[in-house]
Amino acid sequence: MAHQHYKIYKPFGLISQMGSNNVREKRSKRFISELYDFVEGSMAIGRLDEKSEGLLLMTTDGKLSDTVNRSGIEKEYYAQLDGRISPEAIEKLQQGVEIGIAGKKYRTKPCAARLINEDPGFPKAHPLLRVGTHRPNSWLSVTLTEGKFRQVRKMTAAVGFPTLRLVRVRIGSVTLEGMNPSDVIDFPDMPAALHLK
Repeated sequence: MAHQHYKIYKPFGLISQMGSNNVREKRSKRFISELYDFVEGSMAIGRLDEKSEGLLLMTTDGKLSDTVNRSGIEKEYYAQLDGRISPEAIEKLQQGVEIGIAGKKYRTKPCAARLINEDPGFPKAHPLLRVGTHRPNSWLSVTLTEGKFRQVRKMTAAVGFPTLRLVRVRIGSVTLEGMNPSDVIDFPDMPAALHLK
């Protein structure tokens, strides 16, 4: 049977997994499975944490998921930061910064980071993010080829500009364009679009 692939605009507040065996988590958390009647065996390729939004790919093909996660494929994020980020801080991000991963120090790989001067035009932020209650903020594009736990948030905090809102806009050449939060699109061409097959 052919594998199923999906492209999702994950909204704020959902966990990037189908469900949980943890009773407390089941009661208190919301899962990606509430967006759509996914085929059995569907899994997220990589993760977006509960408070992050944007592009999430899903598949029933475990090998493909593994390949994407190991391939060093570019993932681009738009981060709304607390404060107006300085050119010096952007340069530090580009060169790599020290963050903590599982209790150990880790230096991030060099990455692409640039200031976004125009409003990226996303739907209004979830009220729980309380974006309007902070000092003036700025939008930054960060493109990574690695994906450590909460990496973008840890990186921007390391240079003094905490992330208020995080939206993944691109994985390889696959983008969020034309999608709205909670949209799920059948995406049979995903392997080809990611240039993996």
